[in-house]
Amino acid sequence: INAGVHGVIVDARQHLLGRLAAVVAKQLLRGERVVVVRCEQLETSGSFVRNKLQWLRKDCKRHLTNPKKGPFHTKFPNKVFMRVVRGMMPYKTARGYALFKNLKATVGIPDAYAKKKRVVCPRAMRVLRLAPRRDFCSVGELCANLGWRFKAVVEKYEEERKAKALIWYKNKCQIEKLQQLAEKQVDKLIPRLEFGDPKIKIGTL
Repeated sequence: INAGVHGVIVDARQHLLGRLAAVVAKQLLRGERVVVVRCEQLETSGSFVRNKLQWLRKDCKRHLTNPKKGPFHTKFPNKVFMRVVRGMMPYKTARGYALFKNLKATVGIPDAYAKKKRVVCPRAMRVLRLAPRRDFCSVGELCANLGWRFKAVVEKYEEERKAKALIWYKNKCQIEKLQQLAEKQVDKLIPRLEFGDPKIKIGTL
């Protein structure tokens, strides 16, 4: 993939958390830049209650004498994803830390990436990798239940972005229809020339 300036932009909607993190970590170790958007719509296997209890058991772990030294348990979906990716990389080495800096993860789709081409990862999509009738839950809902306070704000901005994108798409369709009509009118006046046509001779044009 031609990454460009921003890198590969991955839409995390309906992707499994661990599987997408593994693919992203592999791309980072190859030296690519990766941007992951809509991290609040990541999903993880297991029921909501099971994942919440696992999270609460981990959330109570802290430093014995000075909690300021960590570990720090974030509630933001994008930072949760980055933490999972970090655990799959040698981030304590100079090379691993430099490569990990090539990763960006956001909630929603910021304006800088709204009009860029986004890709998906079939190897990490829940509908392709998780067996039918298996329980799963949304990472955004899990974080919101555990203390993330910006779920409603992100949803509001996403609705505004989708409304703008719909207007842009309708205008694009109208322009394409007008172009097709213009091509038909031109074809009536000037017939198309095809390469290899025996009727066309050199010097007749």
